[in-house]
Amino acid sequence: MDIEKLKKDVLEIEDKIIEIRRKIHENPELSYKEYNTAKLVAETLKSLGIEVKVGVGLPTAVLGILKTSKPGKVVALRADMDALPVEEMTDLPFKSKIKGVMHACGHDTHVAMLLGGAMLLAKNIDMLSGEVRFIFQPAEEDGGLGGAKPMIDAGVMDGVDYVFGLHISSAYPAGVFATRKGPLMATPDAFKITVHGKGGHGSAPHETIDPIYISLLIANAIYGITARQIDPVQPFIISITSIHSGTKDNIIPDDAVMEGTIRSLDEDVRKKALDCMERIVSSICGIYGAECKVEFMKDVYPITVNDPETTEEVMRILNNISKVEETQPILGAEDFSRFLQKAKGTYFFLGTRNEKLGCIYPNHSSKFCVDESVLKLGALAHAALAIEFTNK
Repeated sequence: MDIEKLKKDVLEIEDKIIEIRRKIHENPELSYKEYNTAKLVAETLKSLGIEVKVGVGLPTAVLGILKTSKPGKVVALRADMDALPVEEMTDLPFKSKIKGVMHACGHDTHVAMLLGGAMLLAKNIDMLSGEVRFIFQPAEEDGGLGGAKPMIDAGVMDGVDYVFGLHISSAYPAGVFATRKGPLMATPDAFKITVHGKGGHGSAPHETIDPIYISLLIANAIYGITARQIDPVQPFIISITSIHSGTKDNIIPDDAVMEGTIRSLDEDVRKKALDCMERIVSSICGIYGAECKVEFMKDVYPITVNDPETTEEVMRILNNISKVEETQPILGAEDFSRFLQKAKGTYFFLGTRNEKLGCIYPNHSSKFCVDESVLKLGALAHAALAIEFTNK
């Protein structure tokens, strides 16, 4: 691989990468509705002479295929495309034109960087062997079914030897790559607890089965799982994020509903926590004579686990592009984890934090912004990984 030539080539397309990113940023689309983004992706890939398949598992899913005449490995590169239901609060001249929708997690940059990587590879196809697949995935932000699973079911990972994904992040300085071997991101178990009691007048609670009081007991007991049921050295958290009940100050309602999330990086820890929660809810409701139901989201994203050997090599390759840090696991979640269950690979971050530019806000913030000077590094990383691993 001629990394110096790639570095020169990426400078020539840097403005195009930024232009694509800004166009997508102005026109964000929510999960499963990325029609215009998918159209832009497909048209760009076709203009590069790359084979394109649309509607792969989902209507807005796009797969690009770049085949060479030389035998080699099959490498998949993935970018997610969906935005968030957030009202943008930045002063960017290319801020979102869609009310209540924003690319607050950087997926616009992911699409632009992977398209930049495709441009580099199409120009330097002589450096490649085997085959490269460009996976443009909808609905990463869904948190349940998501976009990875339908695309995998449609065959995008069939025959793939290695898979790589990149996420922009304000947690790291601009231009710094960060990743780690083994577990990197958590599995996000969403839960819903419904407590059904017996309503009545607020002046006579003894004649009711108060679902709010019972819910408070359940909430306190659930938080005790972290402190008293799970090994304290294990990365783990439970957060109740929504409680809804009641209509008026003097009415004890019939029902209360709590929702939240459980994040864990170990499957045994996860199973123990889910079992504990069901037992706690059932026991407390039983004591007070209430009915209860605990529901967990189906098709939850698995733990994101980087292949150690592959990741060690990825860090070496990225170190030729920019600084690389070994990061700690985080309790965010990613359905890129599903791709890693099908092939060896690595998920890594690219820092965008730049105090001088005001790029200091976390992903999912209404003020999230990106230091666009790092986008060329992401495009270069995609191309370098594809070249190195197709030639293994």
